[in-house]
Amino acid sequence: RRWLRQHESVEKLNMHGILSASAGQEQLLTELLVSHAKIPVLIGELISVEIWKHKIFPVLCQLQDFKPRSTFPIYVVLHHEASIINLLETVFFHKEICESAGDSVLDLIDYCHRKLTLLAARSTKAPAVTSAELRAEPLASPSSMQAAPVPPQELQKQAEVMEFEISLKALSVLRFITDQLDSLPLSALTRMLNTHNLPCLLVELVEHCPWSCWEAGKLKKFENGTWHTVPPEDQVKMTKLDGQVWLALLNLLLSPECQRKYRFDGFNKSQLLKLRAFLTDVLIDQLPNLVEMQRFLSYLAVTDPAPPKKDLILEQVPVIRDHILKKNSGKWEAIAKHQVKHAFSPTDEELKLQARRWAQTYSLDMMEALAPDKPRCRVCGAEAAKRCSRCRNEWYCSRACQVQHWQKHKPACNLMA
Repeated sequence: RRWLRQHESVEKLNMHGILSASAGQEQLLTELLVSHAKIPVLIGELISVEIWKHKIFPVLCQLQDFKPRSTFPIYVVLHHEASIINLLETVFFHKEICESAGDSVLDLIDYCHRKLTLLAARSTKAPAVTSAELRAEPLASPSSMQAAPVPPQELQKQAEVMEFEISLKALSVLRFITDQLDSLPLSALTRMLNTHNLPCLLVELVEHCPWSCWEAGKLKKFENGTWHTVPPEDQVKMTKLDGQVWLALLNLLLSPECQRKYRFDGFNKSQLLKLRAFLTDVLIDQLPNLVEMQRFLSYLAVTDPAPPKKDLILEQVPVIRDHILKKNSGKWEAIAKHQVKHAFSPTDEELKLQARRWAQTYSLDMMEALAPDKPRCRVCGAEAAKRCSRCRNEWYCSRACQVQHWQKHKPACNLMA
């Protein structure tokens, strides 16, 4: 299966990128991706999986004959988008990566805009969905390939949880793109400012802050893949996500070229001036560059900037998404049925082979190095020091918990061992 091999490669690059970045040694990976012109390929793959999630996956879940013996192959496809956007977040910090994207960066800007629009529409009153819930479900790891089929609703819940985290990654990627405005294609700036009006969208994120919510009188913020209760003394502390929004706004609003091209009409001006309420002394102490933003907004409040000149512009447009949609228009159900038959209904032997390959891809030593917390018992959630000696993929705090979980774990263990 060529696609599975490609996913394995992306997953290994992603894990290598995270470990390299944490050690400050990501230059080798950056040079590899640039020299082999792989950034446009990754962007194309990212958009392909996004379309699959919105066009194929819902049809897949409604098919009457969709009763997979194992849901992990489907989870791999859902997870593929998260792996790619995470890899792009790791490497887009570097200017040469942004330059190597070429015209495909327009498709990436559109992708980020779609994700941030979903993020802005997310209700701040919605209950906090944790990544712990994602890991707790039977789909979330190679060790969880159960013999019993999982309802489509559970698959859709997995996709919803991942969509939130993917959108947060897209925010970081967009901020890194705005760091390199001079390296972008000519029409990229116009697309960000006027086609998508990203400054006003970012104002929405500052206002509603979807990675923050109140629950039972306590403030919770989403950081490092999970929701944390914030102690009272830290409630005014800026998170990494807050910082990404403010830095993107600084890049888009304070650049002379951006100020020349942006339409400061009545609506845009009123939206931007909302930011003044958030620019407190405490916030500026944490990000001193915001003093410049404060001065700009004070100036904007008492002036009417000149409208942008209506020059004749030949604008480049993104092509990857439109090409895929046009090519497959009206074929989504047929594609879903084909995939059910040929991709998501493996035989026992194929499933066993895939399980071993996944176990090699998701190297346990690598995963432990990436994990921010110590392993937890699969049964009771306590800190664990023992794991299954056969597949070495499940953790337990005691022999009693391992025995209790054995009947559920046995089918997966037989596949992985």
